[in-house]
Amino acid sequence: MKLEQVPTPSYIIDLGKLEENCRILQEVQEKAGCKVLLAQKAYSLYKTYPLISQYLSGTTASGLYEAKLAREEFPGEVHVFAPAFKESDMEELLQISDHIDFNSERQLRKYGHRCREAGISVGLRINPQCSTQGDHALYDPCAPGSRFGVTLDKIPSDLLDLVDGLHFHTLCEQGADDLQTTLKAVEDQFGAYLHQVKWLNMGGGHHITRDDYDVYLLISEIKRIRETYNVDVYIEPGEAIALNAGYLATEVLDIVENGIETLVLDASASCHMPDVLEMPYRPPLRDGFEAQEKPYTYRLSSNTCLTGDIIGDYSFEKPIEIGDRLYFEDMAIYSFVKNNTFNGIGLPSLYLMDKEGECSLVKAFGYQDFKERLS
Repeated sequence: MKLEQVPTPSYIIDLGKLEENCRILQEVQEKAGCKVLLAQKAYSLYKTYPLISQYLSGTTASGLYEAKLAREEFPGEVHVFAPAFKESDMEELLQISDHIDFNSERQLRKYGHRCREAGISVGLRINPQCSTQGDHALYDPCAPGSRFGVTLDKIPSDLLDLVDGLHFHTLCEQGADDLQTTLKAVEDQFGAYLHQVKWLNMGGGHHITRDDYDVYLLISEIKRIRETYNVDVYIEPGEAIALNAGYLATEVLDIVENGIETLVLDASASCHMPDVLEMPYRPPLRDGFEAQEKPYTYRLSSNTCLTGDIIGDYSFEKPIEIGDRLYFEDMAIYSFVKNNTFNGIGLPSLYLMDKEGECSLVKAFGYQDFKERLS
């Protein structure tokens, strides 16, 4: 079926765009001499892993479940980081991981030797205390009081006996210029250690496949770090891999008038695109414009009881009617990995769209999926 025939609500992954992103990332790998890993926390539709694994070197996981998914479905390296690990998870992680990065000296000392004995490369996350995100403390691992990473004054005295590499992750949807700024802070503080470890993981948040991203600066900086310190370099983007590669199809169920015309949709910000409320984030909408830019302005909302479940105000060139379909764009990332069934709202179906525009169902969800999460 074509996109216009897909039942709503549904997420649709554009395989052509996904592959285009992967080709850009593969070029970075080849020209910079680094390894690019898929951060599954942003995108984990494993039906597409056979495609992505043709271009990338492996995955990163935020804990046991993502690590298991990676080992089962994605050929390549499995890297794992969590703020803390449970003892009950570690035994299984030791069987399926290639790298495990620890967030504190205490966790490193508790599990590091067991990792080494299992043949796993051990890393320590560092905090260069270099914020490049402005006022968005919610997404700033270098914000004052952050629980992420070890600052220079907390580095273990026997660091080089304990770890093989260092890991930092400080970016969120940012450009190569912010990475360059961060690298200067990392080198100023941790440069002596970089000369002695085997690898450096520069984390995620690199918006590499965005049109205005300076790919050449990224490549130059990675090559400089590799050559200066003789280390292997990893980067682990999530968003860049599936940026602009997905849609959320929804239908207008009703129109409510109270000072502004509000479209009630069968898709929800709270349930289906929570970053709209958390970031906050305004998702692009096909044939939609900024409020008041075109003749007809509407507020887009959902079918939940949450008053603030508002997606945003958009304008259109023609009136919207009940039964019309709307298509939110850039819906592959941080969407279905974070969705929920609050208010008994159903989970959208998952579809793949090939390069000819044909859509095929991956999975549909129903009442049992809602019920079985509860007891």
